[in-house]
Amino acid sequence: MPAFSNDDPLGVRLELEPVTPGSPASEVARQLLQLLTDGELAPGSRLPPERSLAESLGVGRSAVREALAALEILGVVQVRAGSGTYLQGSASDLLPRTLSWGLILAAPRTEELLEIRSSLERTVARTCAENASRTDVDELQHYVDGMSATLDTPREFIEADVRFHASIAKTAGNEVLGDLLQTIRSLIGVWAARAVSTRAQAAEACRQHQAVLDAIAAHDPDRAERAMQAHMTTATRRVVAAGSGND
Repeated sequence: MPAFSNDDPLGVRLELEPVTPGSPASEVARQLLQLLTDGELAPGSRLPPERSLAESLGVGRSAVREALAALEILGVVQVRAGSGTYLQGSASDLLPRTLSWGLILAAPRTEELLEIRSSLERTVARTCAENASRTDVDELQHYVDGMSATLDTPREFIEADVRFHASIAKTAGNEVLGDLLQTIRSLIGVWAARAVSTRAQAAEACRQHQAVLDAIAAHDPDRAERAMQAHMTTATRRVVAAGSGND
């Protein structure tokens, strides 16, 4: 197994294997996650640069970049512009969550995660429709308005989208459900971020969010669940397509 030292003054050495054909980014993420949870790297350690990782693993830099982006979303590493990529926590911090995080490394699990997400989102939509106050509805409307105002800026659009769903979960009042949904959103975050790639898709997603909100504002649980199901059906199709590389 080849080893190399990065450019960090501490001279951290990482043992990596060439990546086998299949899903390079997932395999890169799997190896890095294993390294970062084996206890050999101290919190704050800087990883080798993308070029060195790509050469050692025998993959393109884009696969390394995608894997690091996934690990950053999960909170495993922090990418600092102009400085490098750093381990966020210690092994003891990371190990309890490794089983959950590991699901992102196997693309076939994505559809199973999306199925679970759909079910949970329908549940919280129903409960939110029963519990939502005027203040809660106003907060949700703020996020939908934010989506409408950022149809041409995907990063801001996705941020408003995520906040909308998180607010529904909070209003539903079930902390465990909220945590589960947050974990799933993190696991599929890399692909979900690509799922709305055109203005037309963003506009459709915005309309679907408004439909969910209208049902919540009307305190109609059945309608809220149906609206959320319609949204999840569309979102699931797009995330799966993004993960497979299809349009």
